[in-house]
Amino acid sequence: MGTAFILIKTVPGMERDVYLTLSDLECVLEVHVLYGEHDLIARIGAKDSSDLATILLSTFRTIKGIRDTETLITVDY
Repeated sequence: MGTAFILIKTVPGMERDVYLTLSDLECVLEVHVLYGEHDLIARIGAKDSSDLATILLSTFRTIKGIRDTETLITVDY
């Protein structure tokens, strides 16, 4: 399984809308509000790295209110 944490900066005032949109996505396992440089963090899961790439490029880039993201992809150790 592919897992990634996405640090998200939102358009000011859109934090709640983005949070609710992410919460409704099947691929999003968790979403939390943050204080600091980033507004939200989401943990996503996918069946493999190809599916993970599709989610990151197709799904997250279409969510209204997301200004910037930083993706942290996990690896098995």
